[in-house]
Amino acid sequence: MADKQEVIVEDSASSKYDGKRYPVKWYRSTFYNAFILGLANFSAPGIWGAMNSLGAGGQASPHLVNAANALTFCLMVVSCYFSSALVRLIGIKWALIIGTIGYAPYAAGLYTNNRFGNEWLVLLGAALCGISAGIFWMAEAAIALAYPEPYNQGKFLGFWLSFRLAGQILGGAINVGINANNSKAGKVSYNVYLVFIALQAIGPFVALLINKPEQVQRTDGRKVELQIIEHPWFEIKATTKLFFSKRFLLIVPFIGQAVYTEAVMFTFSALWFSVRARSLGSFVSGIVAVIAGNLLGYFLDRKRIALRNRARWSFWALSTLQLALWIWSTVLVTRFRKTRPTYDWADGTNGFASPFTLFLFLVLGFQSNYLYLYFVIGQLTTTPQETIRLAALLRGTESAWQALSYGLNSIAVFGEVGGVYLNFSLWALALVPAWLVIGKFGTNAQDNERRASTGVFGAPVPPAAPGSASYEEEVDLEAKTQRL
Repeated sequence: MADKQEVIVEDSASSKYDGKRYPVKWYRSTFYNAFILGLANFSAPGIWGAMNSLGAGGQASPHLVNAANALTFCLMVVSCYFSSALVRLIGIKWALIIGTIGYAPYAAGLYTNNRFGNEWLVLLGAALCGISAGIFWMAEAAIALAYPEPYNQGKFLGFWLSFRLAGQILGGAINVGINANNSKAGKVSYNVYLVFIALQAIGPFVALLINKPEQVQRTDGRKVELQIIEHPWFEIKATTKLFFSKRFLLIVPFIGQAVYTEAVMFTFSALWFSVRARSLGSFVSGIVAVIAGNLLGYFLDRKRIALRNRARWSFWALSTLQLALWIWSTVLVTRFRKTRPTYDWADGTNGFASPFTLFLFLVLGFQSNYLYLYFVIGQLTTTPQETIRLAALLRGTESAWQALSYGLNSIAVFGEVGGVYLNFSLWALALVPAWLVIGKFGTNAQDNERRASTGVFGAPVPPAAPGSASYEEEVDLEAKTQRL
């Protein structure tokens, strides 16, 4: 059975790209699907992010919401792990639809807690969100990696992830309007949650508009292959084996340092800013992060720059930015633990500018690292089936790190200083292992390693698959030949 799978993939992957741009119908194009995927992301995790970007889901204390988020991410680890088997049963489109269902109950839990002090629905909503969100995260990641043409992948990723931040921008704008006169610490107005619940409830209907893989039309003429043909139990074993492969284990710390930041930066916002300053931070940081993410996406698509250089320059630029941010964060939170400030924009130059600017850059760094993770996973994949497995593993690993992050940040001392210290350490520990993988992108060493590797149960891996380094080089060569 495994041999059958690999033969099918190899036949597809080895077909030559002829350098032509093929006409496509707009409602079958990759950017139509990026738009629909983005709207689904906006409606589900985007609005979730809008609530959390207010700090503690907009609540007065971050501790209950951080604990609920830890529960969400723990359950996401489980649902991500089994998601490739689920795709075998229902397909990638219905996996995306089912994945949007659990978000609205989470918003409802925050609403009842904010208005009535109810806590049990926060935890129930977090559990339902975790079960469905793991499926959603796998499905959208697989679509984002497999649907676009190689020369559009960075732009696709930036465009899609912008919608996630659009939720944060919208939520921040609404909250600035509602809470503009609230210069104190505490919780935001409960009225905003009614808007959030409505937006998350339409998520499944938006996801219905996504094309199935066989319906997608790409300008390079290639068909999208994103289905699982093996038995679900085979998928579970294959996903487990892939997790323990050297190339994935080496980037686990890199994933951790990137996504651990989410709980750290939102807890930072909740602890040290007034309600209206938190709302403003949510709004402005979303805009800044959208710009940065799309610029990085365009850079990663620049075929005039060698893949090797794009991968390396981006890695070191992001790593240097993170170093500066963690030094800055360490200095500020160490001071804040002693002084216990609450900053508001009315403070002007009286201490507000530095922590507020830091929060903006933390969100910018988080978004840029997040997009870069997809670029890394796109370079690791060798077959369409492996794209689904790697997407599930990426999202499951993210969820495990975020469960740890939100869980630890629900403890007061970690929320105040420990989260920053630990994230700084994770950044340092991740550099060398990540470089061992990323440093090979676009080199003969990567291609030789791929040819020498074996598939899930010993079958040879095809030498070039759409989205891989060698496929990208093939596209460049064929396009140059066509122009000549």
